[in-house]
Amino acid sequence: MSSSQIALLGAIAGFTIYLGLPIGRLRNPAPRLRAGLNAVAIGILVFLVWDVLSAAWEPTDAALSDHHWGTAISGGTVLAAGLALGLAGLVYWDRFMARRKRPGLSEGPGAAAVSELAQPTRSKAGSLALMIATGIGLHNFAEGLAIGNSAATGEISLAVLLIIGFGLHNATEGFGIVAPLAAEGERPSWRTLALLGLIGGGPTFAGTLTGQHLVNDTLSIAFLGLAAGSILYVVIELLAVARRAALKELTTWMILLGLLLGFATDAVVTAAGV
Repeated sequence: MSSSQIALLGAIAGFTIYLGLPIGRLRNPAPRLRAGLNAVAIGILVFLVWDVLSAAWEPTDAALSDHHWGTAISGGTVLAAGLALGLAGLVYWDRFMARRKRPGLSEGPGAAAVSELAQPTRSKAGSLALMIATGIGLHNFAEGLAIGNSAATGEISLAVLLIIGFGLHNATEGFGIVAPLAAEGERPSWRTLALLGLIGGGPTFAGTLTGQHLVNDTLSIAFLGLAAGSILYVVIELLAVARRAALKELTTWMILLGLLLGFATDAVVTAAGV
């Protein structure tokens, strides 16, 4: 299989994220449906945090087992820095955007694209969707690196299995991106959905291209750390939305469903021996 064919399959794996995005176009979902969608998204994202951190810690764990202290320290440091930047960075970014959108403040070039998604004067749902897409995009870049690395080392069958598994993952991740919008009753335009899908799914293709020419654990750890931190921030925000809904039993079961969906779609990747 040629490099271009691997890259094409990597793009397909990334853009399966669009399969879950149209649910964001639901018209006036009932309160229980809104709460359920939000809770399922939480479950999926909690699974992703666990999945991402497990992959990010694996090289450091292996280095510790082999008593390679320098590698272990550098890997752990990169992971800690990525987590801090992804989690705390979004806190300060959110504060910056809130100040920027106050009445009387001017907007610079490119602000229209962000304001279409964020719309903080109405709700935080748009900005949450953008943050989820960004966090998943970082995660998917690391997944693309895994696909490209497998192809570069001649393990084509493993690369194809990874593409199938990550494609299934991305389909559920698309649902997670738009769940905050559906939960708040906001109906995004098709253009907004296209942009969110590009942010979340496009990095899989970019990572596949990069991974075929660059095999680097440190780079992968950095992106996984960033992804874990940003997704964790979004989980905290979505939990606040769930608390306001005051539907504890429904939220509990739907979070469980989201977690199970995450594990189910991970089965193909696990079967590939990753």
